[in-house]
Amino acid sequence: MSNQEQFDEVETTPNPQLVVTEDMRSYIYDMAKWANFLGIVGFVLSAFMLMAALTIGPTMNANPELSKMMGQFGAMDGTTFSIVFLIYGLAIFYPSLLMVRYAAKAKHGVLYGEQLSLNEAMGKLKSLFKYFGTLAVIFIAIYLIALVSAVIGGVA
Repeated sequence: MSNQEQFDEVETTPNPQLVVTEDMRSYIYDMAKWANFLGIVGFVLSAFMLMAALTIGPTMNANPELSKMMGQFGAMDGTTFSIVFLIYGLAIFYPSLLMVRYAAKAKHGVLYGEQLSLNEAMGKLKSLFKYFGTLAVIFIAIYLIALVSAVIGGVA
């Protein structure tokens, strides 16, 4: 068989289509409801973080007694406290946004049988997992650096 005949044979072979059963649709819909709930909770938490960053940091700078009452957090400058809480707030906001977008697209795709919406929902879910995977790699690297620093610091 020549290369052209093999190529033509591969081209005419039908691609198997993925079948989404009713159970799978139900699971996707339930996942979307939970993702929506968790996304809203994340928005609320990131709003609290933003409010804390905008109020507690300047208050710490204005009132040194507050720094003493905050224990270990009081060791930070008010500006540092605000920056840390802003970073935490943004770190919570982004996955919450992805979850809410996933939920909206997944519900729409499942309820109306729209393949495009379901494809977009899976894209949002992929982005969410990539975000958490990246965070996991970052935290593992930080822990390894801390461990190596502790070992080197203990030896010196």
